[in-house]
Amino acid sequence: MEKTLSADALESRFATLWKGLGGADNGHAPHYSSLSHSYSSRPYHNLDHIASCLNELDKVGHLVNDKKAIEFALYFHDAIYDSKRKDNEEKSAEWATSLAQGLGQGEKFIRSVERMILATKHTGNPIYDWDTRYMVDIDLSILAQPKVIFDRYEKNVRKEYSWVPAADYKKGRSNVLKGFLERQSIYSTEFFALFYEARARENLKRALRSL
Repeated sequence: MEKTLSADALESRFATLWKGLGGADNGHAPHYSSLSHSYSSRPYHNLDHIASCLNELDKVGHLVNDKKAIEFALYFHDAIYDSKRKDNEEKSAEWATSLAQGLGQGEKFIRSVERMILATKHTGNPIYDWDTRYMVDIDLSILAQPKVIFDRYEKNVRKEYSWVPAADYKKGRSNVLKGFLERQSIYSTEFFALFYEARARENLKRALRSL
């Protein structure tokens, strides 16, 4: 199992990113505190997920155009998450872009962050720009993790939807998993398609059988 970032390392990395985007020393602190609180008490969409995504980003950082924009988007892409709502990504994007504006970032950076966060809704398989393709594949990298990690992910997603009756959840979750399997390719970048596609399909098929 890959070593994940500790809570302190996650904040330290955010502080470095904050300063790299023009923020003042220690100016990140209240914002990261709010971010950390928002991610707390969730079985899956928590800071462990963010740490995992950042690890994946580091593997492909040399392949992307704007690593800082992707990293900023990753920190915020699940900042707002309520399994009963349909606008989590929109609200998360609003939070991120508001802070990016406060940092004095230009329109290109802001719109890129917004686009990448909204893309993690994973509705369909549209043609994204280069960095958004990596953003989406990074978020979906959980599908290709070793069996024990993937199975824990499935259980934790179920916990986040504990309010949904079992029969309804099985139907809805099956549709989601089938949707990924019906794609010509789950991953849209060469790196993830080459190294993650096969295992992701094995995990998804096994999850469907268990449902």
